[in-house]
Amino acid sequence: MQISRTASRVTAAVAVAGATVLAVSVPAFAHVSVQPEGTAAKGGYATVDFKVPNERDNASTTKVEVNLPADHPLASVMPQPVPGWKVQVTKSKLDKPLTMHGEKIGEAVTKVTWTADGKGIEPGYFQKFPLSLGALPEDTDQLVFKAIQTYSNKEVVRWIEVPQEGQDEPENPAPTLALSAATDDHHGTAAAAGDDAKGGDKDDAHEETAAADSDATDTTARVLGIVGIVIGVAGVAYGVLAGRRRTA
Repeated sequence: MQISRTASRVTAAVAVAGATVLAVSVPAFAHVSVQPEGTAAKGGYATVDFKVPNERDNASTTKVEVNLPADHPLASVMPQPVPGWKVQVTKSKLDKPLTMHGEKIGEAVTKVTWTADGKGIEPGYFQKFPLSLGALPEDTDQLVFKAIQTYSNKEVVRWIEVPQEGQDEPENPAPTLALSAATDDHHGTAAAAGDDAKGGDKDDAHEETAAADSDATDTTARVLGIVGIVIGVAGVAYGVLAGRRRTA
């Protein structure tokens, strides 16, 4: 009976260990995502990175297509050159023209396509594709970009499923960009630079004051240290002389 119980415990332990190893060994599949470099505020401009991982062991990613949201067209879309990739920007006419800096815009970028010149994204690697976007809409909390990933073996993965609040993440979720609250200055760059400059002047002044205080403190410490050394030497000399007098 004792042997049977021991065997049962060993079997259960092995089963749990096996399940743990299996759970750890199951890969957590990544997907195409989008993140801003800094913040993406409503009504402002932002640079965002589309992160594309390679999920295959026997093929490279050779083409990436990102479709911009048709319900919230963006007047300004500029890709940053990516070494080893050709980029194509596709524009389409808008049903409702946009107004930007007082001018009406009748077309907007609806798709950006990157095609590899060489090997593309090889197994075990990922690539970032930056885009400058603006002006970001003020009437939504997020933008959904449907993406299509093509591999060297002609396999196509469509990241087009829109995540729904309160539901599990879909198998092939579309890249979603969360928008932060609008700022007073939608462009932000000039104001931020000015604030940084003003703040820099204050910081410089504060640093100069602190440096002066530090120098003064260091000088005082050095003077006191020298005085202490002199007093110490004098004390030693006095002790030696006193000893000699007693001996005499």
